[in-house]
Amino acid sequence: MIEIGKSGRDAVVPRDSATVILLREEEPGFSVFMVRRHAKSGFMAGAYVFPGGTLDAADRTPSLLARVAGRAPDEAARAIAEDDGERALALHVAALRETFEEAGVLLADGADPATLEDARRRLVRGELSFEALVTELDLRLRADALTPLSRWVTPEVEPRRYDARFFLARAPREQRAMHDRVEVTAGEWLRPSDALERGARGEIQLPPPTLRTLECLLAFTTLEQALEDAASRPPPLVRPVFCELGTTWALALGLGVLGIARERERVIAGPTRFVLVDGAFRSVDPE
Repeated sequence: MIEIGKSGRDAVVPRDSATVILLREEEPGFSVFMVRRHAKSGFMAGAYVFPGGTLDAADRTPSLLARVAGRAPDEAARAIAEDDGERALALHVAALRETFEEAGVLLADGADPATLEDARRRLVRGELSFEALVTELDLRLRADALTPLSRWVTPEVEPRRYDARFFLARAPREQRAMHDRVEVTAGEWLRPSDALERGARGEIQLPPPTLRTLECLLAFTTLEQALEDAASRPPPLVRPVFCELGTTWALALGLGVLGIARERERVIAGPTRFVLVDGAFRSVDPE
């Protein structure tokens, strides 16, 4: 296994981003809301992912952060293992904003489903900012509705890199999740097992972080178990290494990788490699 180099150029600095796995109780078990990225997206085009996106400068304005409830900056920093409290809280805001933009679900006090749909359309069309929307509707954003799950950093060889914080969140019963028809072109509730089966059959494309997240969620039979487990530990930092493996490609995750691991021990449950097979990544352990 050979690590793919950077061809003499400096690695791109990863952009801060946030992703939210919305959970909904089913009988039995639970499902997650997934969206399909637009086929013309510059990153993960056509893939099935969880709602999310990059941190904007507007996410950390003092007036918007003042409308966040449930976590103070220092609490937000501890929750996601960050040093900068303002940045940590802004990442929570980005997670809440992107979930509203891409899935139509807003985790906030005072969120009235009757007014959210029109407000979202205005937001997506650029007629008002997220802060203006929050102020107009007199909302309090619930940072504590987000349970940190993991942190994934795009390999250095990639031209587009992200430092993505993944959160779990319970979907409000009174709100209806729906894709935005702009950045994402489909949205549906799927049990983790069903999403993985569809990915294995080649019906949907699952990027490695999405694939592993779904695999980890298979360990839980209830929504509460998944939330409690995530809350019981710091979010693991996952920094895959992009490698050449014979005639195919692989992403290596720490333990068991020959001489090129970023980590000295297993950082996340499951196999330590993603191998590209017939155009799709599969989780495997070294033989």
